[in-house]
Amino acid sequence: MTQGQDQVLSPLTTPDEVDQFLKDYPLAAVFKAGTCHKTMQGFGVLETFLQRYELPVGFIRVVDWRPASNHVAELTGLTHHSPQFILFKDGQAQYEVNNWDITPEALGPVFEQQVPQRSGAAQVDAGDSVEPYRQLMQAYLAGQLSDWAFQDQYVTMFRDDASLRSQREFELLSRLFGDPDAYHGGLHQLGAPQDRGDLKARVQSVLDQLG
Repeated sequence: MTQGQDQVLSPLTTPDEVDQFLKDYPLAAVFKAGTCHKTMQGFGVLETFLQRYELPVGFIRVVDWRPASNHVAELTGLTHHSPQFILFKDGQAQYEVNNWDITPEALGPVFEQQVPQRSGAAQVDAGDSVEPYRQLMQAYLAGQLSDWAFQDQYVTMFRDDASLRSQREFELLSRLFGDPDAYHGGLHQLGAPQDRGDLKARVQSVLDQLG
């Protein structure tokens, strides 16, 4: 990712923090993070726009910060979803998109019409680490897990991952056993771990690219 001015990415843990964030930034968005890979997929799409557009984003980890999430629902009158992207102007909700519908096709026109572009690319970092994946892949490559055990543990970790990841990380992590962005199809059609080719070579490739 090109280094540039940091993207404003703020955790909103309480109703008061939500109010202050929307007061501080007349044009802003709230992203609600849920409990599964839908969140990772949705934020990955959003991250590609945040590199190029000037939009402060407050994120709410719904399970941990539920009062903040409920407050957003009360403020907007919008039914809660997770993941959920809501664009605000002067404290009023202008647009929402939810779940698997958070796509480049959905966000593109909204950003083009309502959000100013940046002069250079921004660094977007929510602080979520890929270290658990790295450790699991290293254990497998070291012979500590069978193909089937590795696939089971990896897919379980991936399904339950609600981290705020870049599009690049999401695509790399989904490469081994399917892409949940394909309307749930990929992860639920698992075959033998080796069906997609030499598993150890593919794991090593992903590990190398994660850095």
